Amino acid sequence: MYQPLADILRPTTLDEVYGQEHILGQGGVLRRLIDSGNIPNMIFYGPSGTGKTTVANIIAKQTNRTLYQLNATTASTADIKNIVAQLDTFLAPNGVLLYLDEIQSFNKKQQQSLLEYIENGKITLIASTTENPYFYVFNAILSRSTVFEFKQISPAAALQAIRRAVSYLEERTALKAKPEEGALEYVASACGGDIRKAMNAIEVLFSVGSPENGEIVLTYADAKEVTQKSAMRADRDGDSHYDLLSALQKSIRGSDPDAACHYLARLLEAGQMQSACRRLMVIAAEDVGLAYPMILPIVKSCVDMALMLGMPEARIPLGDAAVLMATSPKSNSGHIALDDAIADVRKGLGGDFPRHLQNVHADTYTMERKQGYLYPHDFPGHWVKQQYLPDALAGKIYYHYGPNKVEQTAKQYWAAIKGEE
Repeated sequence: MYQPLADILRPTTLDEVYGQEHILGQGGVLRRLIDSGNIPNMIFYGPSGTGKTTVANIIAKQTNRTLYQLNATTASTADIKNIVAQLDTFLAPNGVLLYLDEIQSFNKKQQQSLLEYIENGKITLIASTTENPYFYVFNAILSRSTVFEFKQISPAAALQAIRRAVSYLEERTALKAKPEEGALEYVASACGGDIRKAMNAIEVLFSVGSPENGEIVLTYADAKEVTQKSAMRADRDGDSHYDLLSALQKSIRGSDPDAACHYLARLLEAGQMQSACRRLMVIAAEDVGLAYPMILPIVKSCVDMALMLGMPEARIPLGDAAVLMATSPKSNSGHIALDDAIADVRKGLGGDFPRHLQNVHADTYTMERKQGYLYPHDFPGHWVKQQYLPDALAGKIYYHYGPNKVEQTAKQYWAAIKGEE
């Protein structure tokens, strides 16, 4: 029966786990916990292929606990009851270590069914998730668990695992591997920090290679082919998708065109053009805004062009939009002013409209006094001093001119008109 290479080479000791030195290296908190044998309830949080399941298996082995594994996407409350039924029997004399993968797929009731048993220690829960546990795991479980973050594997750490896989396959196939220059390094980089993907890629390279005279060439071209787009962590609903959008916006806001192009490229390569277009329009209004007002129709035109063209040509106007915004002056004064006004409205501040701002029907259909509204276009500079805010907010200032050239020019213009210079 076929057994994946990633499973065959799954580490059996902590020293064989790659890339998690911050928690598993000498002196790391998780390593010291495992070595102590006193295992608390834990949540392992991190991308796929970073060693979460592997570490759970190592913990079960080192602590002599019966290990049960469930995947929350397919498991039910009945599966948990079956495990509970084995507590205090010869099948689980030292209690149970339950590894629950993708815990975020359990609803609140299912997660709560574990509480009684993880509190009395009969079940030690190790839950794993690729999503942020503080958003996806219910507080009752979270408060009884210690969260450990498994970080994306670096290319250097992935290369170590790849070389180990190559050595194993050389021994198994009795062939000497001859990787072309850069082939293994490409796999290490393109696997996106997922050791499982890296193992799969190496196994495929050995399968498609042409043995000759006891050697097998692992070509750079094949390495590119078997790892295409595997590094794109941009699932539509997951954390990484929103992390990418956030990174794009913060890079443009920070006026870094190189980083902006990088994150936009990752979104486009992951097939997330629609999300990229929406975010670029948000950035135009939120971060460039009044410092360069023409950015709004420009970016909208770039987005319209991209949606009409489709990929791959869509990358051209979208790249223009990203670089233009990253290199433009920035201002958030407009939306900050509105946010402050919204805050006052939600507090119930405001009250009645000033009489002179009411619709003219108030004069036509009632016998009340005339509005007294002053028509600005009848005055020099098309401006006349009068109150526009409700009485309760008279004198309130929401908008503050930004320090950029456009807004400072406007400030000087109105100061001259209003005689405030």
